[in-house]
Amino acid sequence: MTPAEIKLWSRIRKKQIYGLQFYRQKPLGRYIVDFYCPAKKLVIEVDGGHHYYNARQIKIDKQRDKYLRDKFNLKILRFRNPDVLENIDDVIDKICEELS
Repeated sequence: MTPAEIKLWSRIRKKQIYGLQFYRQKPLGRYIVDFYCPAKKLVIEVDGGHHYYNARQIKIDKQRDKYLRDKFNLKILRFRNPDVLENIDDVIDKICEELS
C-alpha cells in the first residue's frame, strides 16, 4: 500500500466508521479496488497524480468506474494522495457523508 492508503486504512479499518466493515484490495469483477464497504456498496480509491493529469489514465479510470457502477451498482469515491496525507479529517468527513 502507498503511504496515503496506509493512512486512510488506519482510519477506516476495524469498523471505526459507523461500525461498517471495509476491505482493502478487494477484487470486484475484473478490477481490484483500494477499499470496499459492501454494506453501503461503496468503493474508495486513493490515487496518485497520474490519475488526474494523464489523459489515458483518466479515460481508464472513467471506464473502470462505469463498469463498477453498472455491473455492481457501486458508488465510487476518489481521493488524491495529498488530500489523504494532508487533510485526512476532511477525507473521513466526506466518507461519513456518503455513508450516512
